[in-house]
Amino acid sequence: MKSKSEAKLSSGNVFKDLEIASPEEALAKAKLTSRIAEIIASKGLTQAAAARLLRIDQPKHSALLRGRLSGFSTERLMRFLTVLGSDVRIVIHHRPRARGPGHLAVIAG
Repeated sequence: MKSKSEAKLSSGNVFKDLEIASPEEALAKAKLTSRIAEIIASKGLTQAAAARLLRIDQPKHSALLRGRLSGFSTERLMRFLTVLGSDVRIVIHHRPRARGPGHLAVIAG
């Protein structure tokens, strides 16, 4: 027998929808990693060459590209982007109290 599942409207953050701890950080790390993968592909780097450039071993590089991000901090991912030739900017905006706590977002340009 199939069980019925109810469709649920997405919040726009799959990690929040899945009730992952720190969903905004998880989404930020996923977006940073996606950009890293795009840059590596556009440069035509092999896994071994990219790993050397990022100063990580090949198994860690493989884990990174497979989305296994528990061993990678946001700071480390940003460093990888700079090593790959991207500029990373952190912009802090004041958020009115009435809107609640601030949030973390990655916007790739």
